[in-house]
Amino acid sequence: MKSTSGPSKGVDRTIFRRLVDLAMPIVGLNVLSVITLAVDTAMCGRLVNAEEALTALGFASQLIFLLMVVMLGLTVGTVAFIARAHGAHETERVNHVLHQSIVLTYVVSLGVAIVGNLGADIAMEWLGADATVRALGLGYLRPLLTFTVFFYLNMLFAAALRAVRNTMLPFTIALFSNLLNIVLNYGLILGRLGFPELGVRGAAWGTVIAQAVAVFLMVVILGRDVVPGLRARLRLAPIDRQLASDLFRVGAPAALDMVILNVAFLSVVGMLARVAQVTVAAHGIGLRIQSLAFVPGFGVSQAIGAMVGNALGAGDEPEAREVVRGGVILSAVIMTAIGLTIVVGAEPIIAIFDVDPATELGRYSVLWVRVLGWGMPAVGVNIALVGMLRGAGATNTSLMINTVGTIVVQVPLSWFLGFVVGWGAFGIWVALPISFAVRMCLSIIAHRHGGWARVGATI
Repeated sequence: MKSTSGPSKGVDRTIFRRLVDLAMPIVGLNVLSVITLAVDTAMCGRLVNAEEALTALGFASQLIFLLMVVMLGLTVGTVAFIARAHGAHETERVNHVLHQSIVLTYVVSLGVAIVGNLGADIAMEWLGADATVRALGLGYLRPLLTFTVFFYLNMLFAAALRAVRNTMLPFTIALFSNLLNIVLNYGLILGRLGFPELGVRGAAWGTVIAQAVAVFLMVVILGRDVVPGLRARLRLAPIDRQLASDLFRVGAPAALDMVILNVAFLSVVGMLARVAQVTVAAHGIGLRIQSLAFVPGFGVSQAIGAMVGNALGAGDEPEAREVVRGGVILSAVIMTAIGLTIVVGAEPIIAIFDVDPATELGRYSVLWVRVLGWGMPAVGVNIALVGMLRGAGATNTSLMINTVGTIVVQVPLSWFLGFVVGWGAFGIWVALPISFAVRMCLSIIAHRHGGWARVGATI
């Protein structure tokens, strides 16, 4: 039955409703992560050495982002393979992929723990941290690096459950673990609730404990058939080399996507620093707003990926295309609404960060936020189609589109408009929505080409 009104006009109502139901807990999960980080930052801001503590967190956060990129490839590959197997009702295959992904997570975690602990001090020095900040940053990083397996397993379980269309369980567990994290961090950072005062180091230990509890709960629940057909087995097993190769073959381009975006971010910051230091501060404020604004689109994108994988696994190309159609409409409508809100409400939004719109920082911040807002419709369409490509396993296509949009268009155009044309910060910033428009057009071409939806195509 087709709908006759609303944003899902012309789209199968059942599929559209399933897409919304799957996406909303993902959005909630991502919002929780942003809020928890903000709360941790606020707590560290109450320390005696608040300035050094917050600076250390800033440097450490860059390295934590790189840690997430390492695992992202494996989770994207896992979603693609489990979604296909689930759609084909191959329960044994689903659990084999999950078990192998868990074993591979152990391997990746061990490598990150060793390399990270050995190289963290050098990395922070290379980023420009002084001795005092490095000491604080290392106190925060070492527990997270040593026990990174808990962080990675939580990422993996959320991805696997998304692939079998269950996003409420990881959201519920994340809600509990994030509340636990806030309580533990409050106690361990500030020395409250009978805990020792560990400062920045306490934020790391609170996070590690909360992540470990979340993994424990997930394993217990998945061992009791709460999610039919999906079992989490933590025991070691020989690595299926062919499957491991396939998982990283599909997932590696997605990880490279994130690396390219980070390179673009650093390039933009470098260009802005040549214009005026205040523009860098304004850019940082805008990025905080962007991180929240993109959350709904990413949630819809991840839901599209799971449902497209399920449909292709079941050999149902028409349903896969219907999912994409509904997902593009949903994402475009949501992101356009957010974009208009940002454009209209730019001044009160930046005031939340205690920035006066009448100051130089305020004027630059308003300018950047409004440029970001006008680009949100293109972002919505592009993010949805990236979800389609990842769910189908066509991650090389996604990587190509991102490479063109970022390396070929955004970075050179930022330099050209900012310095050659002479538009300064505005020129550097306006290249972002233009690059997303290019990405959107390339994604639409990939969608219409249809290679991603070939029934029976292997991933």
